[in-house]
Amino acid sequence: MKSKSEKNINWVLSLTGAILILTLITCSNADAQLQINDHIHIGIIDPISNHGDRAALDTNNFSLNILTGVSAVETGVSIAGIANVIRYGAKGLQIAGVANLIGQNANGTMLAGFINTYGNGNGLAMAGFANIANKNSGIQLAGFVNKSNDVSSQFAGFINVAKKVRGVQIAGFINIADSSDYAIAIINLIKNGEKAISADIDETQTTMLLFRSGGKVLYGIIGLGYNLSNKKALYVFECGLGAHLLGSRAFRFNAELASSHLQNLTRDDYFKGSLRLLPALRIAPHFEIFGGPSLNYVSTRSDEGRALTAKYSAIWKYASGDRVQDLHVGYRVGVQLIF
Repeated sequence: MKSKSEKNINWVLSLTGAILILTLITCSNADAQLQINDHIHIGIIDPISNHGDRAALDTNNFSLNILTGVSAVETGVSIAGIANVIRYGAKGLQIAGVANLIGQNANGTMLAGFINTYGNGNGLAMAGFANIANKNSGIQLAGFVNKSNDVSSQFAGFINVAKKVRGVQIAGFINIADSSDYAIAIINLIKNGEKAISADIDETQTTMLLFRSGGKVLYGIIGLGYNLSNKKALYVFECGLGAHLLGSRAFRFNAELASSHLQNLTRDDYFKGSLRLLPALRIAPHFEIFGGPSLNYVSTRSDEGRALTAKYSAIWKYASGDRVQDLHVGYRVGVQLIF
């Protein structure tokens, strides 16, 4: 029986031999009989491939490169350990450990560990960090940022940047666009949308200063507040999502889903999730008043949090140990400056 060290040595020798054989094949002259196929590109790193120094001029149906592959056009599947560098257009499926770099149109699916860059796209672009394009008729999905002038839909872990978004724009923190009706993020800076600063108060005497921002339909909510009835758990942070359901120049009807945390800066004492229905009346070009009912779920284990739950009648209430949960009807009223 071979020892572990002998097995490791044999494995290394086998791998080395395979690489040497592949290198000899791919380094052969383009006119030699060892070339696999004019439309199949196999290599290690440019120009070590069966297409040699003319790889950047070739159109391929299939490409497989251990590190980096270079070509003019890809029409099928291209796979690279580090990067696919395609000077012109690509169709089909491009998979790269780090980057797909496509000079012009990309029609199909691009999967990259870090970044996809391309001109015009039609399909799915998925990257661990970023997608950057001129125009995309399909979907951009990135771990951190998407950027495109004209796009169907964008999904990013942190930020989306676009000019015109025809579908949904969802980001973990911020969306930026000239036009995006269905923008979902905490902050949405939409040129033809709406931004507003409001002062609100609810049934627990919590006052809030909120920033609402979004497109013609959806908007994000973020704000800070202060509870007027507590002695310790005073500070409130709130974030959420709202929708303009219907309206006219003078009146509109909004719905909001939000969560807030009332705390004393050392730990969360009081969590509230709210569904709010808020009719709003525009009393000046940039000023409106609003107010309406809310359905609220509360979970708290602090003394002051439990005291707050005793100030209103609950539809449902449950206590376990020092934690109290309830469901109750409340309200939210406020004034808003729109810009």
